[in-house]
Amino acid sequence: MKIFIAGVSCVGKTSIGACLAGRLGCAFYDLDTEIETHFGRPIARLRAETLTPRSFRSECATVVLKKLIGVAPESGFVMALMPSGLMDSLWGAVKKTDRVVVVLRDSAENILSRLRFYDAESRPILKVLTDEDRSLYLRAIKEDMAYFGRTFHRGDITVDIHGLDVERSAAKIQDLLRKRDVVGAQ
Repeated sequence: MKIFIAGVSCVGKTSIGACLAGRLGCAFYDLDTEIETHFGRPIARLRAETLTPRSFRSECATVVLKKLIGVAPESGFVMALMPSGLMDSLWGAVKKTDRVVVVLRDSAENILSRLRFYDAESRPILKVLTDEDRSLYLRAIKEDMAYFGRTFHRGDITVDIHGLDVERSAAKIQDLLRKRDVVGAQ
């Protein structure tokens, strides 16, 4: 089974997805990392080289997504999508495969607490937020939740992870998948 993890930035798609894959004994892919590996350049540079976010999705992200879907191991995989993973050409690729889409939801405040920053080369950087920064980022997170949330209805399962750590979030998803007969009892 192919399990796609969707949600806004910093909701926990990568951490929870990797944990879930470990629990299920299958491969894990982070689409952002796979895009960087495939093109040999950081996401920020690839985005700058394309005309629009939509063209980045169609010219870069969808190319890699289709490749990964095509070479999926027999045991399937868990994949963390980008926030726009259920939009246009990406959704077109996802919906054509035998899959389950899990949408992660959390409060904007919890997402803000997990916010991480990266330079143009995808290297982590330390940034101390002022109260004004926190306010601005909180507003931006809420805007992302509204914008990308318009496509999250395409998910098969929505999981509220508020108050859960990575392990408990993955266990909750695994339990929901088991109840839907998507995965066996591991």
